[in-house]
Amino acid sequence: MAFVLSINPGSTSTKVARFQDETPVWNEIIRHTGEELASFGSVAEQFDFRLSTILKLIEEHSDGEKTDAVVGRGGIIDPLPGGTFQVDRSLVERLKLGKPWEHPSNLGGILAEALASRWSVPAFIVDPVCVDEMIPEARIMGLPELPKPSFSHALNIKATVRRAAKDLGVSWDELRAVVAHMGGGVSVVAHSRGRIIDTSNGTDCGPFSPSRAGGLPVGEVAKLCYSGHCTEESLKRRFAGKAGLLAYVGTSDVREVRARIDGGDEKAALAYRAMAWQIAKEIAAQATSVTDAAKGEKVDAVLFTGGIAYDSKFVRLVQERVQWIAPCLLYPGEDEMLALAQGALRALRGEERAKSYGDYAPKQS
Repeated sequence: MAFVLSINPGSTSTKVARFQDETPVWNEIIRHTGEELASFGSVAEQFDFRLSTILKLIEEHSDGEKTDAVVGRGGIIDPLPGGTFQVDRSLVERLKLGKPWEHPSNLGGILAEALASRWSVPAFIVDPVCVDEMIPEARIMGLPELPKPSFSHALNIKATVRRAAKDLGVSWDELRAVVAHMGGGVSVVAHSRGRIIDTSNGTDCGPFSPSRAGGLPVGEVAKLCYSGHCTEESLKRRFAGKAGLLAYVGTSDVREVRARIDGGDEKAALAYRAMAWQIAKEIAAQATSVTDAAKGEKVDAVLFTGGIAYDSKFVRLVQERVQWIAPCLLYPGEDEMLALAQGALRALRGEERAKSYGDYAPKQS
């Protein structure tokens, strides 16, 4: 029996959960107001503030049991393979840099290490969004200087693959699946034999999502860049936060879009169908990455996950176009806190060797 503390920092909250093996003991969300966070110049500067709120929460829930490990959400750092990584000082220092861009998830490993060091237990991160296991062919795009970056909802995607493999009675690292994570962002990946070998990349390519643009016509983007009406930062914010359903119908809440459709809003209905259409096309495209007819290999399953997977009508729109590929399995939601705990538990139990960031960090010249 092992006790694990999971930490998942978000832009306006910090999720904290304590697990006894895979069973949650408690699960809380600490809300942070804009005023509380406004005084910090960077995400890294929020460390002491967030740590103090976590310690207060732990004190309130004190149950007298020891903690065997602390695990945090992995941040946006260098490309890494999937799996569980032990947090050491080199990884902490890399997370603090906030490059290629700042994200609250970078605090996950930093906070985990700070708490773990107090209790003399290991700290981990699991399947960060920068997981990169792509095959060479998947990286190449139309310009050599612009290869496809690998970003995806890797934590939930890999946890979903493990669940599906268990349900299908096969080893998770033998399953060949296309996984569609459908939430605030959309990631569609080809997951083959334990690796994400290709991905739509949840922001710059692939289908649009509730608030992200996905792939756009590059010529028109170039015109927009030089129109004189936009700055680089304003365009980035527009592409990755003010696009998709939000741009078409004024909301990124799919439940509200559904309500509008039920009320006869044809514009909302068209945008809703178009998002399903694009996701279906990307699933079919990613299926080609998993299929190798010469070797007799095909897609074993198409997996739907993420918050939008709770919308049965939306899933049906996608499924009716892709069910010819393989059986479709539904795993709605994204239990990230449990997925984090499970990654730590695999390392504690010896089921998986915890990786070291230093083995994959770029070498200094």
